[in-house]
Amino acid sequence: MNQMSEAILAQKAAAVDKIVKQFEAATSAVVVNYRGLTVDEVTELRKELRESGVKMEVLKNTYLRRAADISGYEGLDDIFKGPTAIAFSDEDAVAPARIMAKYADKFDALEIKGGFIEGKVATLDQILELAKLPDRDGMLSMLLSVLQAPVRNVAYAVKAVAEAKDEEPAA
Repeated sequence: MNQMSEAILAQKAAAVDKIVKQFEAATSAVVVNYRGLTVDEVTELRKELRESGVKMEVLKNTYLRRAADISGYEGLDDIFKGPTAIAFSDEDAVAPARIMAKYADKFDALEIKGGFIEGKVATLDQILELAKLPDRDGMLSMLLSVLQAPVRNVAYAVKAVAEAKDEEPAA
């Protein structure tokens, strides 16, 4: 083997290693077909993804298939065909699904193909279900209201008892 092809193989291996690291660091990833989107539409999509801490990359399908195999994501080979972009999130598992679903509704040309969530391969239906969940701030707000409910109920009970005592005739 000549030096040129060894260098090319080394570059390909490095590219796959980089993708494997992204797969391992990601809490979720959504794979889409973006063919037919205009430059303005892609720019708008990337901007919202970036603002939510999501990285979107257009990667070679052969690299994606190899990285998925190395990472233990079986069954993704079928979605790594045609023009493929992948959106990764290291923090918010819901963000890639929520944003991609929003833009798939907005732009007919954007098609969600599949992905993975918390280390497990996800179907299109699972990704769309995840997309319906509120974002991290919304979930924290819901959690806070659930945690506050018992305190609020105790406060109402104390207030009711105090008001009842105020209404009792003095002895």
